[in-house]
This record gives sequence, structure tokens and C-alpha cells, in this order.
Amino acid sequence: MAQGKRISADIDSNALQAIKHMGAQAKLARTRAGEGQSAAAARLGVHVQTIARIESGEPGVAIGHVLGMLALYGIATKLQLADDDQPAS
Repeated sequence: MAQGKRISADIDSNALQAIKHMGAQAKLARTRAGEGQSAAAARLGVHVQTIARIESGEPGVAIGHVLGMLALYGIATKLQLADDDQPAS
């Protein structure tokens, strides 16, 4: 199996959509900052292909790289449980 392609077979479609959305937002922020993928890669300390994988929403990218890129461009992230997963009061 190619590196970066290892994902859980049962990953939720909502999770996949969220990953794609994070990638699109990262790309938008990078381009608004006037930077190319190579500049982003240098700043993050990764290969330019990693930036392309993040921006395309590939689910096999290390979460640290994704969150690192979002942070580079000032994108805040917040995790929250789905309504069905809230602890009982």
C-alpha cells in the first residue's frame, strides 16, 4: 500500500467531508497569504507533496501536519462531540 493511503475502512463520511473542508480552508488561507505550496512546506518543515495532500483533503495525512498548516495561516480549530455523543447530565 502506498504511503499516505492508509485509512480506516470504516471512516465516517462526515469525517471525510470535514477533512476535505479543512484542506480547502488551508489552501484558501495559503493563497490569500500569497504563498505557494513550496513556501508553506518550508515553513511547516514538510515536503511540498504533503501540502498538496493536505489541500486535497487526503485522509491519510498525519493530523499534526494538517493542524500545523492550519495554525500557520491562523485557522483555529475546535473539536466538539456530535449532539448524540454528549454525556448524560
